[in-house]
Amino acid sequence: MKNTWLRFAAAAAIAGGLLLSAQEPGVQQHRPGARIAQYLNLTPAQEAQATAEFQAARQSARPIRGQLKQIRLAMSQAVRANDTAKIDQLSAQEANLKGQISALRHQAFARLYTTLTPEQKAKADQLPAQIRQHRLESHQNPPNG
Repeated sequence: MKNTWLRFAAAAAIAGGLLLSAQEPGVQQHRPGARIAQYLNLTPAQEAQATAEFQAARQSARPIRGQLKQIRLAMSQAVRANDTAKIDQLSAQEANLKGQISALRHQAFARLYTTLTPEQKAKADQLPAQIRQHRLESHQNPPNG
């Protein structure tokens, strides 16, 4: 069950890029989460709840992101000083904080998932396979640049 939630959350986080590539050329959506809402065919009530959930998660993550910024600055100093003990300590702190942000995001996705209809859940459950396929295709056929 936990694995399913993680796959759903990861898929939803990445689905934006996949859905963007399926979008008509020249059409841009400016609302965060609009592509996933369109893909899952969310009702206005579901969309409003999703927006509220993710805004709350972002708000809760704000102080954690501030701590991560401080750790990155300290890490830069530790690297320049070749302070491997400090690098180890900061790496552990960074991992813990990133884990907290991941948990906030996954919890928001889990709350959204409970509001989905069976059809929407089926589409959401298909996202990981679609994303893997999209990644595979993009690695096999990299854009010319």
